[in-house]
Amino acid sequence: MTAHPEPDLVTADLAELRRLLDVRTARVDGQLALLAQRSEQKERDADELQARVTRLESTRWPLPSLAALTGLAALVVALWQAMGR
Repeated sequence: MTAHPEPDLVTADLAELRRLLDVRTARVDGQLALLAQRSEQKERDADELQARVTRLESTRWPLPSLAALTGLAALVVALWQAMGR
């Protein structure tokens, strides 16, 4: 038995390890790119949703102001009726 394996086996093992490392690195790079793309899409969706909410809030009815005007109109009508009779 020899203390050192044959040089061809070592070279083959190193080449296989390098190939496996390259494959794994490419896989991780691909996954990171996919995560970055998904993150950007989520940011765009969140920005679009925020813009939609802002538009909806700006076009909603001002209910407290409308209630105050209705109450004031009812007071005017009540005073008008009281003075007219």
